Amino acid sequence: MYSVAQMVKKTFIVFEFEVRKLRHDPVEVFVRLIQPILWLVIFGSVFNKYRVIDTGNLSYISYLTPGVMAQSLLFTAIFYGIAITWDKDSGILAKLMVTPTSRGCIIIGKALSAGVRGLLQSAVIVLIALLLGVTFAFGIINIVGIIIVIVLASTCFACLSIVFASFLRKRERFMGVIQLITMPLFFASNALYPIELMPQPLQYVTLFNPLYYVVDSLRSLLITNDLSSVPSHIGVLLLVTIMFILAGIWGLKRLME
Repeated sequence: MYSVAQMVKKTFIVFEFEVRKLRHDPVEVFVRLIQPILWLVIFGSVFNKYRVIDTGNLSYISYLTPGVMAQSLLFTAIFYGIAITWDKDSGILAKLMVTPTSRGCIIIGKALSAGVRGLLQSAVIVLIALLLGVTFAFGIINIVGIIIVIVLASTCFACLSIVFASFLRKRERFMGVIQLITMPLFFASNALYPIELMPQPLQYVTLFNPLYYVVDSLRSLLITNDLSSVPSHIGVLLLVTIMFILAGIWGLKRLME
């Protein structure tokens, strides 16, 4: 019990340190919002007007909003490996590693801080969507579910980013490879269109894409209020997140070698 309490405390210390960085430089959060806002306001409005994509009873902009939120989470968290590379190059990570803080606490604390960024960005996207006429389901269960999905997704992609950073090591190489990963993850999901519109082989591939479960959960919690599939989707996200946390712990060890 004591060791668990100590782990939680040390994880929170790392988490608080990372959040403090955000407090000193909040501009980063809003700069990363520019692209999702453009998707929502321009792309969403045009496709909503002309009904280019069949989204059933939902307006296209309502359908798109959870996808844009998921895109924002992905594009913010997946570049988190750059931050840990900077920490390594500046010596901050080495100093942190010689403290009695385990690699697991460091990884989880840093990854959870990506969830704070995700929550802030998602709140702004929801406000803009409200101005565009999107109607949301704001029940207590829905809000709790949304927070869980956002934190899990941000943690998952941040840990995945750390794993890639441990292999690529150089920031320039990391940027190039991550660009190759994020776009297929985004387009091979249901963020922009229903998976039924994809070729059959791609539909099967989508089921192995964690972003699919993020988007589908957010769409159920925010828009349709059909919560039947949410528990299973959150279960999948939790499992994938735990796998990536373990991989991130291994990646951190490799990065420091």
